[in-house]
Amino acid sequence: MAEEADDPGDGGRASEPAAAAPAEISRLMEWAPNAMILTGTDGIVLSANSRAEALFGFDRGAIAGSPVDGLIPERFRRLHGHHRASFGNAPSTRPMGVGHDLFALRKDGVEVPVVVELTPVPADGGVMALCSIVDISDHRQREEVIRGALREKEILLDEVHHRVKNNLQIVSSLLELLTTRVEDPLALEVLRDTQRRIQSMALIHRILYQSRDVVRVNFREFLDDLVPMLLSAYVADPLRISLSVGAVDVELPISSAIPSGLIVNELISNALKHAFPNGRAGSIQVDLLPVAGGRVMISVSDDGVGIADHRTLFEPDGRTLGLQLVTLLPDQLGGTLDVARRNPTRFQVTFPINR
Repeated sequence: MAEEADDPGDGGRASEPAAAAPAEISRLMEWAPNAMILTGTDGIVLSANSRAEALFGFDRGAIAGSPVDGLIPERFRRLHGHHRASFGNAPSTRPMGVGHDLFALRKDGVEVPVVVELTPVPADGGVMALCSIVDISDHRQREEVIRGALREKEILLDEVHHRVKNNLQIVSSLLELLTTRVEDPLALEVLRDTQRRIQSMALIHRILYQSRDVVRVNFREFLDDLVPMLLSAYVADPLRISLSVGAVDVELPISSAIPSGLIVNELISNALKHAFPNGRAGSIQVDLLPVAGGRVMISVSDDGVGIADHRTLFEPDGRTLGLQLVTLLPDQLGGTLDVARRNPTRFQVTFPINR
């Protein structure tokens, strides 16, 4: 040891001079691109390379012969002996402290984040440990910069969803005011339908605002909120029509969630308005399931009167805007639409989850 002030150990020297590291190992350590330390079976440093000098700030002569515990922060030293014994009992090349943050202690007291790879070296009476130590300070700093940027982006997206939700609710409220001044039944129905479409979009943004993921929607949660809202809007007697949801958790990006939400809104609304005329009772089933090929299937079916064979699903006169949207929006999703006109009437949309 060069000088007492340069001694990294806190437990004094070994009682006997440290065994010299084999010459071939010392040469390999010096050629290595990382800081390298060789410790004996008793935890005493036998050798260190020049990069270890640069990392720890000690002369290598001061490192050799001192306890390796002096090179780690004091709060970790109590358990280090146990881990060293564990390595000696089952020696193998492996990373040290998997799942934990590791730190090296410099001469100036600064703690440096590191990753350590251990390699066993056979020795009389046990194994020596060859430690490869990499300073990851720059990597940690870059991680922090990236995390900070991601946090800022999440906050921004969160605020965007909040503002969009609020603005859509304002538009819905304005439409509600208009309905008090409109007497024409057809115009009133158009306003109500438009209001519910806006409420459907606002519902998606509300779910995004309340969730941890600000770019994907749990579509099952959306359906659980949308279905009772539509049922109360269209059906005076909730016992006359049952509306069931069979859905699993499916995460949709907002680019797919908005058109998907509009499709479901139109299909349920259309069934509630037209499938059960003259007080007829019945049921509506909404299903949401993942299918093969990274796709998702949304189905709305009912046991109502069905769709007449002569009726087209796309009518240019605009009297069935809802069904026009249902025929157009699957193209936006890159999906397909399948229709069964009766027994039961079913609209099924299948599209890729990520597009």
